[in-house]
Amino acid sequence: MSSARERVGLCAECVHGRRIVSAKGSEFWRCAKSETDPRFPKYPRLPVLACDGYEKTVRQPLSPGGGED
Repeated sequence: MSSARERVGLCAECVHGRRIVSAKGSEFWRCAKSETDPRFPKYPRLPVLACDGYEKTVRQPLSPGGGED
């Protein structure tokens, strides 16, 4: 099975990408950037290989011990 990055493209790792799963189990990717910029489609054609609005998601590392400080 392929990874989300291979199937979806840049949206899988973008801060604007939102994974939507319908009640029937279908998967869609919505671009939140489309809410403020009409250049971006609400539901882009996948896989997205190039995008001017792409911003890679930055995951915050867990603090030592995995608990809250």
